Amino acid sequence: MLDLRQCLERGLPLVARPYDNLAEQIGAHHDQVLQQMRQWQEQGLFRRVGLVLNHRALGFVANAMLVLDVPDALVNEVGTRLGRAAGVNLCYQRPRRLPQWRYNLFCMVHGREREAVAALIQALLHRQQLSDLPHQLLFSTQAFKQCGGRFAPPSSQAWAHG
Repeated sequence: MLDLRQCLERGLPLVARPYDNLAEQIGAHHDQVLQQMRQWQEQGLFRRVGLVLNHRALGFVANAMLVLDVPDALVNEVGTRLGRAAGVNLCYQRPRRLPQWRYNLFCMVHGREREAVAALIQALLHRQQLSDLPHQLLFSTQAFKQCGGRFAPPSSQAWAHG
């Protein structure tokens, strides 16, 4: 069901019955679509089906990445705490890029006003007793198109347009 993977990578159609719509697109029955999706989930192909909002269109234009230099022995524990904290939309670990970039934990916070986002992050650092860790707050200056992972090879039609 390669065509189904390609359809899912584009996102669910915004219709009342998206699985029926997907089935129609690939010439299958909606039960087959759901069965294949369950199988892929059981195989670990994907963990969840979620909703991605265009936060800028909703007025969330003061978006900041908090980067922290967390001791390696504590990064999992600190990352778990920050990832669960109110206001943190995304939290993940990345390798350090020494010597220029020592940060290894990244937290994304979306807000409507820079001052409110900065205050939220300062309060978060204080509550979590992380204020003494080296950190920076980086506000977004430009938005680029975001899309999820792509794993299915492009269809031959896609190559014909390139």
